[in-house]
Amino acid sequence: MSDFAPDPFNPACPSRRLLDRIGDRWTVLIVVALDPGPQRFGALASRVGGISQKMLTQTLRSLERDGFVTRTAYPEIPPRVEYALTPLGRSLLGPLRALEEWAVTNLPAVASHQQGYAAAAAD
Repeated sequence: MSDFAPDPFNPACPSRRLLDRIGDRWTVLIVVALDPGPQRFGALASRVGGISQKMLTQTLRSLERDGFVTRTAYPEIPPRVEYALTPLGRSLLGPLRALEEWAVTNLPAVASHQQGYAAAAAD
């Protein structure tokens, strides 16, 4: 580990990639969906509506690479694979739940502003 202080405002800082990862909508939804406990791929796909299998696979691989999720393959027929949050992944739940709550609470105000903006632009 280097001795520099992370600075997300510096475009070369690796913290930018981390912010991209944890701020991605699919990451937010997958991490929150894994909160109750280990999930199989199909259960995650059902819970996170609108995500393609390709995007779910890519996001899970990235989350595993970054240490937020573990992938456990069970030697069964048919094979069973489960995904679970690591302690690092669990540490994201508080901030992501707060973001989720903020979005739900403030959606009406944002929608109202968007409508006002669109009406003004149409004039």
